[in-house]
Amino acid sequence: MKRPLANAAALLAAAVTVFPIYWMLLSAFKPAGEITSTAVRPWTWHPSLDSFERVIGQENFGRYFLNSLIVAGTVVVLSGLVAFLAAVALTRFRFRWRTTILVLFLIAQMVPVEALTIPLFFLVRDLGGTVPGVGLNTLGSLVITHLAFSLPFAIWMMRGFVAAVPEAVEEAALVDGASRFTVLWRITFPLAAPGLAATSVFSFITAWNDFIFAKTFIISAKGNQTLPAALQMFVKPDENDWGGIMAASTLMTIPVLLFFVLVQRRLVSGLGGAVKD
Repeated sequence: MKRPLANAAALLAAAVTVFPIYWMLLSAFKPAGEITSTAVRPWTWHPSLDSFERVIGQENFGRYFLNSLIVAGTVVVLSGLVAFLAAVALTRFRFRWRTTILVLFLIAQMVPVEALTIPLFFLVRDLGGTVPGVGLNTLGSLVITHLAFSLPFAIWMMRGFVAAVPEAVEEAALVDGASRFTVLWRITFPLAAPGLAATSVFSFITAWNDFIFAKTFIISAKGNQTLPAALQMFVKPDENDWGGIMAASTLMTIPVLLFFVLVQRRLVSGLGGAVKD
């Protein structure tokens, strides 16, 4: 009896999780009259693409989409590279204060983002006068901020995957004449790739869905706005354009799904074959 109950609970949890996504898609294809109708129905007899046409026809919508891709992609690449190198240093080398550094990474994750928004605003404003491309109204300010918030989690996760790589494999490669860089790139990196895929998904979703920092740091340069903040275009003083909001949210979801499909094989791959004959 336990297995059918567990399956039923899993199906119920999946239904609860998927239902908001289904309602978002349904509302995106509903005509305007059905969305605001008091007769709520979980289907529509007259699907329409009007909401998607309004979203795509908005001025600078493509630019906002590209800005989000640039910020999220840059954060994924930089966080993955830095997290991997930091995890190797924390795992393979013995130095003073190593445990203290790990604890500080963990503490950094405990601070709420909302509590740091205003201090970060002043920090980014001051950096704009000294570091080119990192001041207010720039995409660099979003990249460096998301990088700072993604790295602690990424380093902690990558540390576990790098530690799981047998040191004997690396030592055997060194004995065979491989350089330290070759061992790092040809052995450690492929075996730790599942952790890199997991951290990249986290970094991408965090940067892609950001609203607070994009709304705080991008003040006057509307051309540098990202897609989540640009959704406010459909929030009207008299009545919200729910069809446009749902259609834009649907378009925002597509890159996340595509990115997950690209890396999902690495998420389930293990350390098989990491044995030297």
